[in-house]
Amino acid sequence: MRKIIAMLIVCGFLIIYAAGAATLGGLLVDQPRWIQLIYFAVAGVIWAFPLKPVMDWMKAGPQPEDKN
Repeated sequence: MRKIIAMLIVCGFLIIYAAGAATLGGLLVDQPRWIQLIYFAVAGVIWAFPLKPVMDWMKAGPQPEDKN
């Protein structure tokens, strides 16, 4: 169940993030290419950081009992 919930959170976040990043990127049309390059490089990587807690939560399901 955690994987399904995490998938919905990730998909929702990415849709909103992509729309926001594209909107901000559209404002950079008149800027020099190097500024656009830096922006899109950063925007293309930084999306993963807010999703790390969701991924950690998804993987942190019930742990199997230790069998000694």
